[in-house]
Amino acid sequence: MTDQAQSPEPPIPGKPTSASRTTLSHIMTGGDTNLLGTVHGGVIMKLVDDAAGAVAGRHSGGPAVTASMDEMVFLVPVRVGDLVHVKAQVNWVGRSSMEIGVRVLAERWNESTPATQVGSAYLVFAAVDEEGRPRSVPTVVPETERDKRRYQEAQIRRTHRLARRRAIKELRAKRAAEGIDDRRGDPGPDER
Repeated sequence: MTDQAQSPEPPIPGKPTSASRTTLSHIMTGGDTNLLGTVHGGVIMKLVDDAAGAVAGRHSGGPAVTASMDEMVFLVPVRVGDLVHVKAQVNWVGRSSMEIGVRVLAERWNESTPATQVGSAYLVFAAVDEEGRPRSVPTVVPETERDKRRYQEAQIRRTHRLARRRAIKELRAKRAAEGIDDRRGDPGPDER
């Protein structure tokens, strides 16, 4: 038996932005409120994660997990009785990761006024195989000028994420070399 070199995986054909674009809608009820009587931010964040996860799974053709929520902006409070629409799409794709952009809109369930934007978010998802290991995903093909702008902005956010992680890692290494142990006590969100 001879050893044969494994041929690289054939490239996965790209998918247009519209192929996985998703809208999730939900009426907010009394069980969704916080102590101020408006909808709890965590409820909105779960809807955002659900919609983004659906987009990531559709684009990648399989399981995808939330790697990070880059930014979540709440513009105005959401009220009980609001019909919330969470619109999500793939903005950018790496080898196994995808940035999903999400816009959150709300309208009164019993009025015919247009929905207004109440929030937005950017999430990074990683496509995984059955063992939870990263797997390759198709590239995204921006279709409109807006899609192209979102793709370019996502590249900027990725560059900033990587630079931030690198700078923090270098700072921690420097402090460790100086004999400073910062890992005692309660860990912060970047303590991984």
